[in-house]
Amino acid sequence: MLKRKQRQRLKSNYSDFYIMIKKIFLAVCLFSFAFAMKAEAQQQYKLWYDAPAQVWTEALPLGNGRLGAMVYGNPVVEQIQLNEETIWAGSPNNNANPNALEYIPKVRELVFQGKYLEAQTLATEKVMANTNSGMPYQTFGDLRISFPGHSHYTDYYRELSLDSARAVVMYKVDGVTYRRETITSFSDQVVTVRLTASKPGMINCHALFTTPHQDAMIKTEGDCISLSATTFTHEKQSGKVRFQGRLASKSKGGKVIYRDGVATVENADEVTFYVSIATCFNNYKDITGNEIERARGYLENALTKDYQASKAAHISFFKSYMDRVSIHLGEDKYASVTTDMRVQNFKETNDAYLVAMYFQFGRYLLICSSQPEGQPANLQGIWNDKVLPSWDSKYTCNINVEMNYWPAEVANLSELHEPLLRMTKEVSETGRQTAQIMYGANGWVLHHNTDIWRITGAVDRAPSGMWPTGGAWLCRHLWERYLYTGDVVFLRAAYPILKEAGVFFDEIMVYEPANGWLVVCPSNSPENTHAGSNGKSTTAGGCTMDNQLIFDLWNSIITAARLLDVDTEFANRLEQRLTEMAPMQVGSWGQLQEWMFDWDNPKDVHRHVSHLYGLFPSNQISPFRTPQLFDAARTSLIARGDPSTGWSMGWKVCLWARLLDGDHAYKLITDQLSLVRNEKKMGGTYPNLFDAHPPFQIDGNFGCAAGVIEMLMQSHDGFIYLLPALPSLWKDGSIKGIVARGGFELDMSWKDGKIEKLSVFSRRGGNCRLLSANPLSGKGLKKASGENPNELYETPEVMQPLINEQAVLNTIELPKIYMYDLATKAGQTYTIIGK
Repeated sequence: MLKRKQRQRLKSNYSDFYIMIKKIFLAVCLFSFAFAMKAEAQQQYKLWYDAPAQVWTEALPLGNGRLGAMVYGNPVVEQIQLNEETIWAGSPNNNANPNALEYIPKVRELVFQGKYLEAQTLATEKVMANTNSGMPYQTFGDLRISFPGHSHYTDYYRELSLDSARAVVMYKVDGVTYRRETITSFSDQVVTVRLTASKPGMINCHALFTTPHQDAMIKTEGDCISLSATTFTHEKQSGKVRFQGRLASKSKGGKVIYRDGVATVENADEVTFYVSIATCFNNYKDITGNEIERARGYLENALTKDYQASKAAHISFFKSYMDRVSIHLGEDKYASVTTDMRVQNFKETNDAYLVAMYFQFGRYLLICSSQPEGQPANLQGIWNDKVLPSWDSKYTCNINVEMNYWPAEVANLSELHEPLLRMTKEVSETGRQTAQIMYGANGWVLHHNTDIWRITGAVDRAPSGMWPTGGAWLCRHLWERYLYTGDVVFLRAAYPILKEAGVFFDEIMVYEPANGWLVVCPSNSPENTHAGSNGKSTTAGGCTMDNQLIFDLWNSIITAARLLDVDTEFANRLEQRLTEMAPMQVGSWGQLQEWMFDWDNPKDVHRHVSHLYGLFPSNQISPFRTPQLFDAARTSLIARGDPSTGWSMGWKVCLWARLLDGDHAYKLITDQLSLVRNEKKMGGTYPNLFDAHPPFQIDGNFGCAAGVIEMLMQSHDGFIYLLPALPSLWKDGSIKGIVARGGFELDMSWKDGKIEKLSVFSRRGGNCRLLSANPLSGKGLKKASGENPNELYETPEVMQPLINEQAVLNTIELPKIYMYDLATKAGQTYTIIGK
């Protein structure tokens, strides 16, 4: 036994040791907490600047799906440019040209005779719409707030928070700090601007509406300012959309005077301005709504709310979408550098944090411009400061509107796909009339453009407008929704739209004389001229993109019909008709042919790469299933070059990811993150991170966001491919919340370019087939064999390509891979570890 002194000494030593361990433990906890807090703070994404916006592409975008706002942040006169998604010129109409029924066969005959320019000229004269080419999306105008005496400001700061959808402006004047916070409330459907100061009684300002619309009526109605107007007539289509904006405020201290269309604030401690906007638009064929009652209702409801409670509800709503996905590609090494300069420096810094922020900015823009029950994101999303914007800011259906929704399913924003899917239903309704008038056919058709009135006639001139496969591309989005959700109820509702689009092509396609193939004619490969016309015409027949689009459409109908146990005879007919279509072809210099004839010029750097639709967003071209086509597609893309318009580079990020070349995909991101101010140059990124076509088009933002996911995960080829195109610069990282086909939600981290940990949440159950460059282990994981039993992972059987005898093809060298199957149950999460 120990003696008493020994026991006391041991107790004392133990006590000292315990205290030391406790201190170490506490220190470790504090360090871990501090590190976690620091990491969390580093993952806050925001755009920030040390000067006000001088031009619109420097202003900060806010939106709630229905309302858009661009915040300039000028201390002396704040300008907040405003949009409401249904302010469009014109009125309900369709624009199918009845002359087309007579002249389309004549255009087709000229094409088959090789008289392409004559065919195009005739189509422009006799087939294009003879009423209008669609209506422009238009600005509401601006809220302007002037601040007397603020011209000598200092300590300026301007921010857009991607974590809370708020724009904040701060600066000092004579020792007083002024702060402005602007939100486009999701919950209250108003724009709010809250002004505060560090010293009581210091807020003095004047607020008013301005607008470029003619004959606008501005009134003072008690404690409210209103602006009412009607959109204008365009291309002889009467402007009939009535709209009203209303401005009111709540203040603390001082007073607010409403007089002569101006709200004047005197000596207030704080003030919040509220802006509501509404129109008479109900849907594309009904504009009998009461814009005054709607605008008043939004405003009066908002004024009853406590600002902080409304702000919290707004942030909560926004975060319910935004927080579904997180990404970490690197630390925030340049937090002290303004966002525009980070873009300017990107080629030298390889700022991984900026790429992650740019990805999240794409998701942010979709949340803010495409909410359920609203309009789809148009060519500029929801943000437009003109009454006659470029290309009318319509819905361009030969790439651009589809690109807007490439991130919807994979970036965990499936509900935000709904406006495009609903627009597809609506153009299927107007397109039935157009199919009859122009082609004498059943089913429905959409050409290369539409607007809020869901026009479906061929617009503009034949070089772009003589393209009847817009409906087929939109139908692909219906099918993708099904593949990602497995929602049979949705598929049953969407099937008639798919079927009727398929009926149209079944009736209008013809056999071309050179090979006897079933083709669409007349059409074009958007919007590229071809050698058959010495570069003077786009009009042609049997273009590769048309073949690929109809291949996807008819296959989706066949699969859906058999799944739903309907239309057996029609499905069998389409299956036979597919065998009569032209196969994809490899041309003389090893390229994937863009046209039915070997016309491709290896020096052609046209922005459209339409014949590569089969590689992305479709899954007809695969390194595993169609290696010859895979190599030919790569040859074509190399020849097209990298720098281009902004949206084209966004598409190329996705294409190079599908080609399993992460470094080349990253190179396109580098090209896209090239700063554009006002200089004339190819595409890039404006200071506010908007995509530069130029001018601004939002599709490049969405294309790059989808491209980042394609680099990290793909699920189109019969399995979920983990890190298929990881750039060498992103050796370590993580992404959480992205979605694969079949409703598998993935969280994954990687180390030294290899999967470290993967979490799979199965929304609907079913087999989850995984492909990885390194071995994986986990409960229930087994080596895969045979076809994937998950029907949502079926891959198409593509016809054997025709290969020119002069073509030299490269051998496809595939990386070493490990393939596993995991049987999942709905609602369960599965953890997998990389070896």
